[in-house]
Amino acid sequence: MNWYLMAFKKYAEFSGRSRRKEYWMFFLFNILVSYGITILAGVANIPEIGFLSGLYSLATFIPSLAVGVRRMHDVGKSGWFLLIPIYSFILLCTNGDVGENKYGPDPKDETYSDDNVLDSDLLKS
Repeated sequence: MNWYLMAFKKYAEFSGRSRRKEYWMFFLFNILVSYGITILAGVANIPEIGFLSGLYSLATFIPSLAVGVRRMHDVGKSGWFLLIPIYSFILLCTNGDVGENKYGPDPKDETYSDDNVLDSDLLKS
């Protein structure tokens, strides 16, 4: 869940790098919430909940695009590579560059850890 929230904390941040785990955990929770809203709309038979599904999709469009671009940066590619369907999926599944690349420091580096920043920020609120 922290990885999902991290993508929202970096709502429209297209610079930097994101680990595979951050991308795929955001993807997983995004799908679960989206399907949950859709199932709830079907079970409750309330058409207004369908509006919530569209609103949720609109609200998560920019963060999902941003985390995808940061993921491309982690493998040393431009965010435009997201537009190439099969190749971008392969890149999303591969390890990121070890060490710093032209897009920023390695997110797996112990000295640069978003986990610590996120956990401390969540504990404050």
